[in-house]
Amino acid sequence: MNGAGRRVLVVEDDPTIAESVAARLRAEGHTVDVVHDGPSAVTACADLRPDLVVLDVMLPGFDGLEVCRRIQAEQPVPVLMLTARDAETDLLVGLAVGADDYLTKPFSIRELAARVQALLRRVDRSATAAGSRIVVGDLEIDQTERRVRRGGVEAHLTPTEFDLLTQLARRPRAVVGRDRLLSDVRGWPDGSGGRAVDSHVKALRRKLGSDLIRTVHGVGYALEVPR
Repeated sequence: MNGAGRRVLVVEDDPTIAESVAARLRAEGHTVDVVHDGPSAVTACADLRPDLVVLDVMLPGFDGLEVCRRIQAEQPVPVLMLTARDAETDLLVGLAVGADDYLTKPFSIRELAARVQALLRRVDRSATAAGSRIVVGDLEIDQTERRVRRGGVEAHLTPTEFDLLTQLARRPRAVVGRDRLLSDVRGWPDGSGGRAVDSHVKALRRKLGSDLIRTVHGVGYALEVPR
């Protein structure tokens, strides 16, 4: 798979923005469904099982953060969040509830299409990675099925959380810098957004245990060998 020809759900209450995004993604070869409020977004995700969701934060019914929480609890799916807010704390909240990436309005439709393609390619690459299982102590990662267990208990991770954990698990105890992690996971050479990595690591600790990932201040993170 090459990231084209997938099903994308666009959740945006502004009809002009929604149709512009949908038209560009359809031109890229994707099947695109559009909804305009929070409850409809949750229902559409359950019914359509999209490969990726483009999700606005400000929505009628309930907001995009709540949508993201609910859909990620049901089935992990890549989420590109759109926000009119540019405060870093607002963006980090979006990442904390399961978004994989974000764009701040106003944004370029071309940039959005590129981010969508990058997210889809990343999930495809992970699914076909050599060596389908990684076992480190009581931590098991199945790369083919994209499932994670610790102590036999399955944890539901977002796509970005899964990919970050996998990167760390491939090199247990080795310290990996924030920029390197972000570049490896997102596939972007600039490695910008170290605070985003911090937010995802915080979520991994909440789901898998605070002892799993060690912070090396000023450098990055290392996976401790679970016992």
